[in-house]
Amino acid sequence: MEVGKRIKELREQKGYTLNKLANMAGVSQSYLRDVELENKNPTITFLSYICDALGISLKDFFDEELGNAISTDPVIQSIYKLTPEQKEALILFLNTIHKD
Repeated sequence: MEVGKRIKELREQKGYTLNKLANMAGVSQSYLRDVELENKNPTITFLSYICDALGISLKDFFDEELGNAISTDPVIQSIYKLTPEQKEALILFLNTIHKD
């Protein structure tokens, strides 16, 4: 897996600029750019900051099947663009219509 390419793909799916993701993750814009261009190899700590900012887990980051679903399913694309508060509201709503 090309880590930089995966970060860029997920970032663009969320509609984030490189600057916005770097700020949200608390990382250097230039370092993030170098990682996306595959000029630098990120640490796990760096990846965890990026994943937190993207609202995904490290497991999700490395799950290529999930990546394919995100890029092709408009519902999943919309969910990944939600803020944490919007995701919480969606879960509450889904719980009201989904009865076990």
